[in-house]
Amino acid sequence: MNKDELIQFLHQNGLWAKRSMGQNFLVDGEVLAKIVEAADIQPTDTIVEIGSGLGVLTKELSKSAGRVIAIEKDDILAQVLNDEIRMRNDEQMSNVEILNQDALEFNPESYKLKAGSYKLVANIPYNITSLIIRKFLEEENKPETMVLLVQKEVAERIIAEPGDMSLLAVSVQFYAEAEIVATVPKESFFPVPKVDSAIIKLSAISCQLSANEEKSFFRIVKFGFAARRKTLENNLSAGMHIPKDSARAIIKKAGLEAKIRAEGLGVEDWIRLFEITKEGCRGEKRED
Repeated sequence: MNKDELIQFLHQNGLWAKRSMGQNFLVDGEVLAKIVEAADIQPTDTIVEIGSGLGVLTKELSKSAGRVIAIEKDDILAQVLNDEIRMRNDEQMSNVEILNQDALEFNPESYKLKAGSYKLVANIPYNITSLIIRKFLEEENKPETMVLLVQKEVAERIIAEPGDMSLLAVSVQFYAEAEIVATVPKESFFPVPKVDSAIIKLSAISCQLSANEEKSFFRIVKFGFAARRKTLENNLSAGMHIPKDSARAIIKKAGLEAKIRAEGLGVEDWIRLFEITKEGCRGEKRED
């Protein structure tokens, strides 16, 4: 529905956009089409949608997918969408299941979703973007692909290259290949947010480390980004409780510049650093 139709629907049903839930309804059909196209939905696909709202994206997803699990935290919106599907008796949407719950509490295994067996497609509320991305990338049963409508600034941070990396960029690129599919002007939403958005696609989602190694890896990364104005040497020394010359030796062994900062490292650099620190820990254990 366009903006006028949306406003009319909201008034007729006594609804409004709740700022506390980060609700901004998409009113641009071209953007919907780009999201669905980016997800490359097949008839056998299971789609998990977060923040189904009034079901605008949900309806488009249901046209191509075999199964759609639409998660909506807002009790009223979840009920409205459920009622609309039932009243319309729409066969096309018979493949849609509405879950009235917090997406951060969603458990893929409870819905028989194994790793790589589903796609996550969503217009995510801005206030939980990082939490949602982190949750599903760290899941044991990770999605095959994620196509998300997020703040443009966040999307740009996610796809950053060495020199402009952040903890968020490393956290996403460690698990997936990230690309911006399209930018979306703020006027594509109602109410109109303060910033533009972007469709970002995360594909080839996997994890090359064990669960325990994964935690240790990000522990090292967090040490590196602890103080943005300090060099990696200083941050690793402080975080790992080791002398600066020991931190400097680790950095040198990884083939990195002595005075490099965390934002200058790519994911492969961090993995090399982690492997070197892991070898050091093993050496210390053998000496004991």
